[in-house]
Amino acid sequence: MPEYGRNIQNMVDHILTIEDRNERQIAAQAIIDVMGNLYTYLRDIEDFRHKLWDHLAIMADFKLDIDFPYEIPKVELLTEKPNQIPYKPGRIKYRHYGRVVEMMIKKASEYEEGPDKDLLIQMLADHMKKCYLTWNKETVDDKKVMDDFAELSKGRIDVPVDFQLKDTKDLIQKPKKKPQTGGGKRQGGYKKR
Repeated sequence: MPEYGRNIQNMVDHILTIEDRNERQIAAQAIIDVMGNLYTYLRDIEDFRHKLWDHLAIMADFKLDIDFPYEIPKVELLTEKPNQIPYKPGRIKYRHYGRVVEMMIKKASEYEEGPDKDLLIQMLADHMKKCYLTWNKETVDDKKVMDDFAELSKGRIDVPVDFQLKDTKDLIQKPKKKPQTGGGKRQGGYKKR
């Protein structure tokens, strides 16, 4: 394990050659103490000691015959591949909006008519415009966003005629500048000595 360095690995290799089990146990505890000193800020965490003993077992290639204070992990668990994450099959119509926006529009179409649905439509359309801006920073046509919205909703959502998207400048917030303190030039120039 590279984070402990060559010297710790040499110590671990050495205790594998110690014949006496009690001496090996004492040497292993000394190595754990040294490993803990490398990361003093983590020493008070409860699982940290357990992690150190696991690392010692891994560095010894699981060949160290001592009484571990914790159950050490099995080699099979360390080499086992994680389960594959199931992704929803199907094509995303507009990749710059993403699948979540498509799912949200579908869910919004199931809402009853009223102010909640209108607010949700407004928020979704503004979010779509913001997503579009990440791909096309030059110009974003509100009509294009609304046409995409209508297509993704498959005509299930009636958007009001007077519907307006937020201005681009309102959607993209520039980071605020921190006020400068000190460090700048003095008014009146430099002081002569």
